[in-house]
Amino acid sequence: MGTSSFTCAAIRDGSMISFNSPRRNESGSDRERLPNTSYAVLGMLSFGDELSGYQLKKRADNLRFFYWSPAHSQIYAELRRLEKLGYVTHREVRQVRRPDKRVYRITDAGQDVFETWMNESPVEPVSLKHSVVLRLFFGHVADPDRLREVLADYAEQVSEVIEDLQGISDEISESDQFFYPAVVAEWGIGYYEAERRAALRAIERLDERPEGLTGEDDADTA
Repeated sequence: MGTSSFTCAAIRDGSMISFNSPRRNESGSDRERLPNTSYAVLGMLSFGDELSGYQLKKRADNLRFFYWSPAHSQIYAELRRLEKLGYVTHREVRQVRRPDKRVYRITDAGQDVFETWMNESPVEPVSLKHSVVLRLFFGHVADPDRLREVLADYAEQVSEVIEDLQGISDEISESDQFFYPAVVAEWGIGYYEAERRAALRAIERLDERPEGLTGEDDADTA
């Protein structure tokens, strides 16, 4: 995937925290506080180019490792919200032998509200929903061999994510435009490498499981 592919890339799984009530921002003006997904769409347009809904969806794919992956319907719903607020605008593009398309651009007001969110809004705590760790937590009722299999499968999946991220990092690391996404890609590689190490270490720890450990024993010692 080249730099142009990254320009058409996207965002995936992650929890969304919505703040829909009006608030008074730090500059003293009343302004609706948007869901984080709205800011994500504004951010994808903040690189300065015009994008269709399809291109925004594709651009979001590169954030799938860190945040969320929207359906096309969600992208268009956010665009309608942002256009109603005056934060994005669109124009129709006629195409030969293909359906006409609508492309969107961030407005000055949209750039302003996005920069205000970036520079003034507090950072929310990160909430990690980790289904593999959840299974491990309740491992006292699991078949140890099955638990090892779950952890080994997860380590393999994480290895594939690391490979994907490394490919993205290699493609955009020389691009000035995508300097910050490249830093995030490096962060992701480090994060998932730590995840892989943790999973492999957990497999080793299962060999230290006390003999006769059962759910009943755990209940007695709780």
